[in-house]
Amino acid sequence: VQLQASGGGWVQAGGSLRLSCAGSGRTFSNYVMGWFRQAPGKEREFVSRITWSSSTDYAESVKGRFTISRDNAKNTVYLQMNSLKPEDTAVYYCAAGQFSPFSGTIDYVRPRNYVYWGQGTQVTVSS
Repeated sequence: VQLQASGGGWVQAGGSLRLSCAGSGRTFSNYVMGWFRQAPGKEREFVSRITWSSSTDYAESVKGRFTISRDNAKNTVYLQMNSLKPEDTAVYYCAAGQFSPFSGTIDYVRPRNYVYWGQGTQVTVSS
């Protein structure tokens, strides 16, 4: 799977951005899709994920503000980000992985469990 992330940019606090991640190469719908982010000097952290059946989960820091969705017909996953805060500033990465039906939250939040990664898109939120 090749992943191409887009939609990042600069926005003032309280604003919104919509990230997109277009996939190609394999059956997109077979994969759990995740969004991660990495701020300078920090480890890559989980933001959100969506399964093939559109079951979703979010990091506590973005719950109620971010929404993940997918369009399997377009091989695309989206991350709608509202009420952005300066602490949301980071490079955002989309990723794809295959998980067993018994996978739990601890499995979905680990970057190492995702096999394919996009190139990242910068999101900068100014105060």
